[in-house]
Amino acid sequence: MNQTIHQLLTEQLTSWETARNNYEALSTVKVKELDVNGVLYKVQFNPARIVSSGAKVDAKTIKERKCFLCPVNLPAVQKGIPFKEHYNILVNPFPIFPRHLTIPEQAHVDQRIASRMEDMLDLAQALTDYVIFYNGPKCGASAPDHAHFQAGNKGFLPVEKDWRNQIAGKVVEVEEATLWYLKDAPRATLVIESSSKEKAAHLFDAIYRSLTVKPGEEEPMMNVLAMYEEGKWVVFVFPREKHRPACYTAEGEANLLSSPASVDLGGVFITPVEKDFLKITAEDVAQILSEVCLSASDFEQLRKRIQEQF
Repeated sequence: MNQTIHQLLTEQLTSWETARNNYEALSTVKVKELDVNGVLYKVQFNPARIVSSGAKVDAKTIKERKCFLCPVNLPAVQKGIPFKEHYNILVNPFPIFPRHLTIPEQAHVDQRIASRMEDMLDLAQALTDYVIFYNGPKCGASAPDHAHFQAGNKGFLPVEKDWRNQIAGKVVEVEEATLWYLKDAPRATLVIESSSKEKAAHLFDAIYRSLTVKPGEEEPMMNVLAMYEEGKWVVFVFPREKHRPACYTAEGEANLLSSPASVDLGGVFITPVEKDFLKITAEDVAQILSEVCLSASDFEQLRKRIQEQF
């Protein structure tokens, strides 16, 4: 599957001018590193991502625009690879990663993870060169009305290699699967490590059932990353408190266009506006994370609720 996707990327960057220009622009993307309470974060200035970071996701806007993930609305030049008959692997034309994919459901159904976790694990096992990620409806998804995953090449997100050094303790262990929690505040991170797909899905379900669903919402707020290596799945779950930080809508100098999603929580903060890239500090990242992630006390309560299920 990795080779087939490589061929798709090569073909699309030859035939699709928009995608080609945006991937070529990645070579000029600016990056800086910040130490946030001992955890490495990278900040990327990527103007093409204004499409996602600045996306209006209110009900009125969603209702009035055409869904850009529905097969009938895709650009004629955009090609895909079927997966499990009802997903379509596409090249993302507005990349963060050197190899960036979008994997929508064929049918137009709402963005929800509860019934799709095993699909996500299957994708991770099939696309071993990639990290698969899921953004909840109000956690960075620019198409909350259409179920989809994304994928980016491994080796890009700091959390991939740093997480083992950040383990704070074990939440539960179920046969071939362990649920860890990390010491990486103000981010709140749970990590499933499992050699069994079924047990990984079982632990995720326990997390899902333990999270609070906010009024007016249909699923708990979260971002999820999944990868497969050395015969094991590693799944990062970032429970959320809030969609966007106060700085997103602040006036004047206090404004900073940050709409955190899986990539940001994985350690690469995306800034589509250059002034934000230049001014953002480790303190800003910490403040943003403290607003959108669970507090230390709420995270502790979540772990207790998970343990009570076993």
